This record gives sequence, structure tokens and C-alpha cells, in this order.
Amino acid sequence: MNISYDLLRSYVSTDLTPEEVAAALTSIGLETGSIEQVESIPGGLKGLVIGKVLTCDVHENSDHLHVTTVDIGADAPLQIVCGAPNVAAGKGVVVATLGTILHSGDETFTIKKSKIRGVESFGMLCSEVEIGIGKDNSGIILLDANEITVGMPAAEHFGVTSDYVLEVDITPNRVDATSHYGVARDLAAYLSVQTKQAVQATRPEILARPSGACPVAVQVDVTKELCPRFEGVVIRGVRVTESPEWLRRRLETLGLKPINNVVDVTNFVLHEFGQPLHAYDLNKVGKDGLRVCLASEGKVTLLDHSEASLTGDDLIIASASDHTPLCVAGVMGALNSGTTEATTDIFLESANFNASSVRKTARRLGVSSDSSFRFERGLDPNNTEWALLRASKLILDLCPGSYVDGGVFDHYPTVAKPYEVELSLDRMTRLLGLAIPVEDVKRILNQLEIEIVKQEGDLWQLRVPRYRIDVTREVDVIEDILRIYGYNRVELSGYIHANLSAQSEVDRAYNRRLLLSEQLTGAGFNELLNNSLSSESYYEGLTSFPKEKLVQLLNPLSGELNVLRQTLLFGGLSTISRNLRRQQKSFYYYEWGNCYTADSSIPASTKTLAGYRETETLGLWLAGEHIQNSWAHPDETASPFELKAHVLHLFDRLGISPSSLKVAFSEEDIFAGKALTWTTHDGKQIAILGRVAQSLVERWEIDLPVYFASIDWTALSRLAERVKTVISDLPKFPIVRRDLSLLIGKEVTFAELAEVARRAEKKLLKDVTLFDVYEGKNLPEGKKSYALTFSLQDTERTMSDKQIDAIMAKIQTSLKDTFGAELR
Repeated sequence: MNISYDLLRSYVSTDLTPEEVAAALTSIGLETGSIEQVESIPGGLKGLVIGKVLTCDVHENSDHLHVTTVDIGADAPLQIVCGAPNVAAGKGVVVATLGTILHSGDETFTIKKSKIRGVESFGMLCSEVEIGIGKDNSGIILLDANEITVGMPAAEHFGVTSDYVLEVDITPNRVDATSHYGVARDLAAYLSVQTKQAVQATRPEILARPSGACPVAVQVDVTKELCPRFEGVVIRGVRVTESPEWLRRRLETLGLKPINNVVDVTNFVLHEFGQPLHAYDLNKVGKDGLRVCLASEGKVTLLDHSEASLTGDDLIIASASDHTPLCVAGVMGALNSGTTEATTDIFLESANFNASSVRKTARRLGVSSDSSFRFERGLDPNNTEWALLRASKLILDLCPGSYVDGGVFDHYPTVAKPYEVELSLDRMTRLLGLAIPVEDVKRILNQLEIEIVKQEGDLWQLRVPRYRIDVTREVDVIEDILRIYGYNRVELSGYIHANLSAQSEVDRAYNRRLLLSEQLTGAGFNELLNNSLSSESYYEGLTSFPKEKLVQLLNPLSGELNVLRQTLLFGGLSTISRNLRRQQKSFYYYEWGNCYTADSSIPASTKTLAGYRETETLGLWLAGEHIQNSWAHPDETASPFELKAHVLHLFDRLGISPSSLKVAFSEEDIFAGKALTWTTHDGKQIAILGRVAQSLVERWEIDLPVYFASIDWTALSRLAERVKTVISDLPKFPIVRRDLSLLIGKEVTFAELAEVARRAEKKLLKDVTLFDVYEGKNLPEGKKSYALTFSLQDTERTMSDKQIDAIMAKIQTSLKDTFGAELR
């Protein structure tokens, strides 16, 4: 939220600098980020001076340029070439000297020495548009030479003012601070504690409450929970025009666009006091007045020209005559209700609406306004009247001849009473570890408008204003007192408490995750962090991740983010697509993230948390160039074998032996062809790897192969938890290697051969590797040749040839019996 430094100081007197105000606000819980200087004229007219044209001659090489000499109060006049038709000797002008930076929107232009048609020019004579003080661009600004001071800075001549805008981050529970007065109230409390003097935030003058009956009928046809209070007043004789400069400047400083004097007043009071208002053109209301009710299904065009589709759950203010929606309550007014230059009579509304109702409507319509921002956090119905009377006075001041017709309409069935809280000073001291002086406690409570009703020794009975929705308990009051008194005034005892405990399984899983992240990063991968929310359209037609198992959001932010993801795949594809369009050629990514599925057999209306499953997953993506532009190696693209190697390295880093997992192929519609899977011996899938289906790759406009691996981290971490680390001496006896060249069926895989070999010799067979594959002529139909190396080792003795031959014979027999493998 933007806070004007000057406007803030109109409510609380302080000589603190903007930086000191920002530090003070941050210390009391209103964290302030940036501080930006805002000038009434962009650039502040820096470098511009008032001058007088001494001579004005026609340029000898042009029929429309003039060569002038201009006195700017310097040692010598400046020679300036000017093309404006109205330039003349004896006139006062605005001169941009060399080095001056002129602003035009977001663009800037620096004045430099130039030569125009052969004549040197040492500056520029400026028009209104060029310096940002008006819209006339037909010629330069001409001033009466008798009413200027030559050499005066233009900023001083035109009365340029500057302000500072503080960006204050408001937490959801601090709706009381969503206004300048609310921030001023907190700042005054802080200053009172710091200076030990009463510093009070003051409200500006308001209109006396008019008496009599309101001439416009208003029907409130909803419960008091939906509309706790609805107030309004009729103002006639209004002349809708452009707002005066002071009001336009205030709004522009806050980043708002001025509309007209009536609308600008409602926006100004909103930011001044935090209470939204709306002005209805009475000619558009209808003779039967207004009606507060629930909407019928239909559409309405809002003030921002967007079209909103209403339902029976939306609270609206409508014309009582024909039920035409004039405002979506708490969100935004309808276009057909706003004030225009033809407006003469208005109904000014100040109301209080249910926070949950406004929040649901605003989210469903996708509309976020300054009004809904405040209503969603819960406003105090007791504040509507002050804002109404403040805005009424401003409108009457800005529209001479206007007047209030009748009294205030006020629907307030149940008055909201202050929160009753009991405060124990002893409990506060024990809780804070700090004894705050009683006088400071009283001063803080008084500044925060918290009334001390009764004091009985240590116990105080308090009444907390209704607008402090976050202060309803004793601990809340204590927190508020310490917030103003100063968290940094709580002294540390110097005693350090330490808690040493054994690592839990969760701790070990986290450390393993860091270990693998470091390994992948070291291998050239970049980590991704994608949104857990996804689009339902991504899952259209998929059987591996069916739509029926998606976890639907009841209140989605948009149609593109309406479900929780079932897989990490699509986030990675989006990242590859984005970076591919930015001329990147290598894509090595990994991401840790949760995936979600719903049990489609359980009806949504009866589904509990047991009907949902959350799985922590590790995703790996490879695409593009593995090696590029290397003098020592030809270019090489990423391959599924490289991705498989990375997956196996992760297993190895966790101490998980490949022999403890079963490797197989499966059919998945997110992959092109077969996918490689690793499962436990009881059938639990640990990882799956493959080339992403072409249809998915094309959907993200990716024109190269993408390889993806998904690892169930929860299951893999549980396997790693069972691994026992044993330290032993290095073997003293050598490894023996024997090779076999086997003729086998084309359908047999290396993983299957290795598994059978390990079953044949469980003790001494340490490793099986594949070093050659041949398919082609001189082989029987349907056959291929695999050349395997078997590594054998006995850690207790040197192996004999007889022992080695027996083991190899056993392995060869097992391979022949299982796959019909023959020696070549």
C-alpha cells in the first residue's frame, strides 16, 4: 500500500524524515519497503531556468527557424536556435540548459550542444508539453517579461512540489492500517513512547450530521450478517468537473488516476480513512430508490469496463424499480451507476459488507479493487458514518451551490460493540520477560484508542475498538503494547538454550535430499521451482494421469490454475519452452515437488483427507546439447542413456544397489515408445524414465527430444533408510574378469541377463558390464550378440582357475536355460 509522506504528516505532526518514518513504521510491524520521491512535475524541472529573449533573427538557412540570444542571468547570453512560430524578442521563456534531462512519460531526453543548419545552439526554449506542465504544444511558453526574474529556477517559478511515497506491506490482520489515518495513529503511538509526550493523530473536519429523513428509499433485503450497516446521503446541485490540482496531485502521488471531482473524493477518503464509498447518479437509480439484495443470474458491466457474470450468492445494490445491478457490493460499482458530467444529483453510499461474501465474489469474478482489498479483511461498521460525512463535506466544498437534501439513511440493526478484554500486568511481564512502565502502558493504550474501563490492582478491564479485528484476547493486547514499546527493547539474558537430539528419519531424508541436489548441481543441472497449481487441460486424454484423479480447487485463482498437479512433467516442459524461445540450447533441470491425486471412487461431497494422496517427487529433464562448441569434442546431444546414468548415480549415492531393484519396460502415454522402470521386488515403482511423447512436446512448441525421469522420493528415501553403512578394509586379493560373447533373442535385455547372472552367483560376482552389442548380417534371424564382462572377487583368498571356470560355467548354464543364450 502506498502512503504519502506529506499526507501522513497532515494527520500526525512529526519532523522525522521519510527514511526515519519508514524505520519507525517497520519497527512497529508496518514493514516499509521502498521510498520513492514523487514530484508534481516529472523531473522537478531540474536544469530549467527562466530567461528573456534579447534578440530574435530569422535563420539564414531556414524559413521557419529563428536564431535567438537569451539572457538567463549568466555571464553572457545563450545563442539558441528555435523553431517555434511564436518566439519573439522581449518575451520571457523557459530555457533548458545544456545537460538538462527532459521527461516524456517513461522516456528521457538530454539537452546537448548542437549545430542546426550550420548555426550552433546552446540550449532549448520549451513548450508546456516538453516540460510537463500542460498540453499546449503549438509553441513555446511565453511569459510576461515584467513579471519574471531572469535566472530563477523554473521549479521555483512554477511552484514545483515534491513528496515521498512509502510502500507499506500490510499483513491480512491489520485492516486498521489500510489508510493514512490508520498508519498515522500507529506512528503517533510510537512517537508518544519515544518522546514521552502526548502525540495525537488528528482527523480532519467533517460535515455535521444532517437531520431529517433521507428522500431516497433504500430496502435492505439481506441478513445483518451479510450487510451489517448501510448508510447514505443525497447531495443535489452537484457539478461534476475535473478535480482541483491539490486533489489530483494527492491521487497521482498514490498511483491513482483522477476521474472527476466526485469519484476522486470517494477514492481520496478511501485512502485517507480506509472506508470504501460509492456515488450513484440519482437519475440512474430509479424513482423507487435502491435495494440491497442477492443477485439473480446475469451479467453486469463494471466501472473498469469488464463484464461480470453474477450468481445468486453475490451481494449487490440494485435499482428497486427494475432490479438492475448498480454495484457489486464491496467489489466495484456498475458502469451504469457512475457519475458523469451530466450528473447533478448523487446518492453517496458508505456501507459495511460481510468479508467472506466480498472475498468469494471478488475471487470468482477475478476482480481486485481497493474496495475489495479492505472489505475482505473485515471493516468496522462504526466507521462508515465518519467517512460518509467527510466525503460529503469535500464534495460540498468542491461543488459550490450543492447541498445535502434531507438526512442520513442509516440501516444499522445491531450496533457492533467494542471487544471486552481483561489485561493482567503481571501476566504481561511474565510473558514478555520485560516490565514495561505502567505510564507507558497507559500512554500506548490511549494512543491506540483502547479504553481502560476499570483498574483493580493488577487487572485492567479494556474496551478495544471494533476496527482492531486482530486484538480480541489478552495476548493480542500484550503483543500490541510490545509492538509500540519496541521489540528491540527486550533484553537478551545472555543464556543460550541448546537442544541436542538424535536425527529423526525426516532429518535424514532431508539431508539425503540436499546430498542429491548437490550431486545434480555438480553434474550441470539447474534446479526448478514450479507452481503446484496446474491446468486441468494438460490432462485431457491421458490414461497415466487421468482427469478423474485430479484434485480440484474449490476457489481457483484462474481457469489456468484450477487443479493440483499429478506430475512434475508439465512444469518442466513449460520451463524448457520458455528458455528455448530465449535462445538457450542446453536443458538440464531437476525439481523437488509434491504431486497430488484424488481417489475417484469416493464422491467429492463425502471425501475426507483419506481420499487424497500427496507424493514427494524428484523430476529430471534432459534436452538439447550435451556438448556444444568444444574444440576438444564434437557436438553431442542429450540422450536417454545419459539420463539413465544420472538416475543410477543417484541410487548409487544413496547406497542402493541396482540388484535390489527390478528393471523392466512399460507403456505410458506420456512417453514415446517404451519407458524404463525401476521397482522394488514387491512391485512398488521407484522411478520411471523415457522420451516425452511427441504430442506433448509439440503442445509446448518444443522442436527437440525431451527425456524425463520421475522418482518417487518418499519410496526411494525409505529404501535408503534401510541401507547399512559398513566400513571394512580394502580387499587384498585381485578382481578377476571374464568375458562372454552371447547369441540371444532380440527381446532379451541386458538388465535381465545381469539379474540371472547375479542369481547364479550371489557371493563372488561383483559386477556385470556390457561392452559390445551387434545386430546385423551373419547372425540368425531374430538374434543379437551381447559381449559381457563378469567381475569376480573373493575377499579372503586368491581365486583359482578351477573355481573361476566353475562359476562361469554355472552362469553360462543359467543364461542358456533362461534365455537360450549360446556362445559365439
